[in-house]
Amino acid sequence: MRAKGLRITPQRFAVYANLRSRFDHPTVEEILVDVNRDLPISSKATVYSALSVLREVGLVREVLLEEGVTRYDAKVEPHHHFCCQTCGAIQDIDWETFSSLQLDRLPEGIRVKNYEVILKGECDRCTGK
Repeated sequence: MRAKGLRITPQRFAVYANLRSRFDHPTVEEILVDVNRDLPISSKATVYSALSVLREVGLVREVLLEEGVTRYDAKVEPHHHFCCQTCGAIQDIDWETFSSLQLDRLPEGIRVKNYEVILKGECDRCTGK
């Protein structure tokens, strides 16, 4: 956080440490529950504020995988996501999985600067495999 020019507050540190330790792409509410387990002084507004600052400097990213739900991810390098439609599990998918997309075949005038593929289906736990 210092390398990004941020002052390290206990709340920012707790939110960032929490995100770095998880792989489930939590919501603000889920982060709040975890952070307050260790540091019971955070409010929802504090968590939102910390996430906003961390996002602005590129340490976390918002992930929009379902309508009306914002999730957060400390893995900021490009990657895709798989969402199980049965249990809700979210899994990172390596960026190179879709490296051969033919973006040059898009309609004329469209210039893609960034993209993310979101796959939806059933995970191996839900299919019984």
